[in-house]
Amino acid sequence: MSTFAKRERLLLADLLETAGPDAPTLCEGWRTRDLAAHVVVRERRPDAAGGVLIKPLAARLEKVLHEYAAKPYEELIRLIRTGPPRFSPFQLKQVDEAANTVEFYIHAEDVRRAQPDWAPRELDPVFQDTLWSRLERTARLLGRGVPAGLVLRRPDGQTAVAHRGTPVVTVTGEPSELLLFAFGRQRVARVELEGEPDAVTTVRDTRQLGL
Repeated sequence: MSTFAKRERLLLADLLETAGPDAPTLCEGWRTRDLAAHVVVRERRPDAAGGVLIKPLAARLEKVLHEYAAKPYEELIRLIRTGPPRFSPFQLKQVDEAANTVEFYIHAEDVRRAQPDWAPRELDPVFQDTLWSRLERTARLLGRGVPAGLVLRRPDGQTAVAHRGTPVVTVTGEPSELLLFAFGRQRVARVELEGEPDAVTTVRDTRQLGL
């Protein structure tokens, strides 16, 4: 069984450590310290992490994130590398792969691509296929706020419909780049958009794309 989540976890920790606590990220309003705190809270504080999706918990999440961001940066990096606590469901390899492969890949790129000298990583075909599988399953959820039809297409022609509607915009790229696009990192994703010019601009600029 693959261990992509573990690989991406360690890469993210290395990138955060190298960048230092005050480097920019692609997450609006977050420096690297804030991103590190988010990763730790997501795994270690389920009582607060639900605030990402459940509005009544949002205030608690912000409070807990602030508390963790105030911890020594080195401690946050250590907790990311160490992973979730012993009895967390994230300790199960299947859960870790399902929940964290995309999460850690996206956040690693949030750190990498916020730097002026970044370049796309060379990813192996098996990892690209894994990312595509995740994207196929979540495409419609990710594209639910797009005010146009949206089709995601791999270079080999495989497609996933993210939103039904007209006019249709087709976004072509490797699965890794399509994921970044679908998760709201449109400006840095190495993809090509085809469709009516106004629709292309709308899709590229929409802030509702992704989670």
